[in-house]
Amino acid sequence: MAETGTKTGALPTLPCSVVWSQGHAYVREGARARWVGVDDRGRPKSLTDADLRRRGWSLTRATG
Repeated sequence: MAETGTKTGALPTLPCSVVWSQGHAYVREGARARWVGVDDRGRPKSLTDADLRRRGWSLTRATG
């Protein structure tokens, strides 16, 4: 079962895992334990696991 909109579930830990948060995809970097993606203006953005938990995240892109 996929995590959807969770703030407490365990984030994936494998490098190159993808999660969605606030309409943007974030990819897990290798050993650095960071999630990288882009903001609304296409600028690079890096988040920690804690950042994603605060923002909310999903394994699937929200449709709306």
